[in-house]
Amino acid sequence: MNIKGIFYVVTKDYMVTSFGEDRWKAFMTRLAEKDKYFANKTLMAVTPIPAEKLIVLFDEMCGEFFNNDKSRYELFGKTGAKYALGPGGPYHSYMNTKDLKQFIEFSVPKIWQAYFDGGKITTQLENNVAHVKIIGIPIRHAAFERCVLGYFQQTIKVFGKKSIAKQVRSIASGDNEIYFTYELKDA
Repeated sequence: MNIKGIFYVVTKDYMVTSFGEDRWKAFMTRLAEKDKYFANKTLMAVTPIPAEKLIVLFDEMCGEFFNNDKSRYELFGKTGAKYALGPGGPYHSYMNTKDLKQFIEFSVPKIWQAYFDGGKITTQLENNVAHVKIIGIPIRHAAFERCVLGYFQQTIKVFGKKSIAKQVRSIASGDNEIYFTYELKDA
């Protein structure tokens, strides 16, 4: 499964803003020595990146910048959504609907498809709870699942709602799907 390079571009921008260009370049040089995929490669917003390589990048960033704190994956997801779906972001047009049910059930799956070339997502709004289920992805990585959880939580926030996110099922834990619920609150 591939992930659009926008995840890389947004993460790089966040890291450069937070830690500086020199530290980012030094990190990428060390990463390229460990994993040749990152050597002499220009990663753009539309570049398809193998999911396992993005996970390598995020794992190494957690080690280098965040004392190996894998909870930062959720932050990477939230940062990505804020940039990509906010005003001027490349996927801001998905935010044009004002109907919450239409947004959850039609826009959220389109956002998934804009990023990932694998997996099937189903969404449903029921009694002010958004249900997000993802099947058919080859990634068994708990921190990656937290990145996706954070991304969709921020997506809901950009739409104008707060939410309490909960992971119900996890492929990384042996389930056959990723299943998140988001209890929606007014912003």
